[in-house]
Amino acid sequence: MKERYDLPCNIAQSLNIIGDRWTLLIIHEILLGHTTFNEIRKALKGISSNLLSDRLKYLEETGLITSTLYSEHPPRYKYMLTKSGKDLEIVFNALIIWGRKHLKKCYKKLVHESCQHEVEVSYYCPRCKTNVEDLAVVEVHSEAIPEKL
Repeated sequence: MKERYDLPCNIAQSLNIIGDRWTLLIIHEILLGHTTFNEIRKALKGISSNLLSDRLKYLEETGLITSTLYSEHPPRYKYMLTKSGKDLEIVFNALIIWGRKHLKKCYKKLVHESCQHEVEVSYYCPRCKTNVEDLAVVEVHSEAIPEKL
């Protein structure tokens, strides 16, 4: 995929990887347990086979998914999320919560499994061992910026 954003910004650089049409939805389907090409294609009505194939290859190249051959004739693969791919679950959860608050038509909500009440996003500081509200986005000095994945 072509890098669209040449900006020193985590959001822009993340969108270079996951911002193409269908990409987040494909990752979400794998997260939900749809791990074969046909399962993903059936779940995502409207995606072409060629586009799905391209996106799966790209996601594997970027290290968000891995593939395992489960049938040789014809070759068929099962797709699994890497740790990096699984870490996107918090992004999906945040989008579900945002959608619940702001979409006119809402399809899902995020609940605490034990009591079935809706949950909210909070930020935790492991050093202070407390939830925090006074957040700040700060610049990372150039010597501390890691190279591409």
